[in-house]
Amino acid sequence: MRYYPAAIALSVMAAMSASVGQAGDYKADPRAAALASQGTSLMKAGEVQEAISAYEAALAVDPGYSDIYLELAEAARAEGLQGKAIHYYREALEREPGNLAAISGEGEALIEKGAMEKARKNLSMLESLCGEGCVETQLLAAAIAQGPQPKTLAAEAITPEATVTNN
Repeated sequence: MRYYPAAIALSVMAAMSASVGQAGDYKADPRAAALASQGTSLMKAGEVQEAISAYEAALAVDPGYSDIYLELAEAARAEGLQGKAIHYYREALEREPGNLAAISGEGEALIEKGAMEKARKNLSMLESLCGEGCVETQLLAAAIAQGPQPKTLAAEAITPEATVTNN
């Protein structure tokens, strides 16, 4: 009975080290990879909603394929849904905490939302992970220097409603 706590601690430690030892490069399901590739093609063609559908189908086929979250985030940003993009970036970061693309993308989405201070935190995180010479760090630093872009509205986007009133 007096060895019970030590035995539990050792078994937990052995289980943790065994699971870390088996974690390696993730191989995506080929069907999910094909759907992701289709989604990328659709994004390049400008068909964002169809691309999102392909990415979501890939995620349904292989829920562990965390690269899909980055693609979904980019598609959400293309649609102007920065909050949803941030959610997807955080899902990717939950699965891979050191994912530089997710940290940088989240920072860019935060800039688009106007949350400059949070974007600067992402930049400092990137600088500590990969340094100032890293591509992701340079991209986020340039986006922060540029700042949030004001939303412009074309005159054609506003159409007055024609109403008829009796005098």
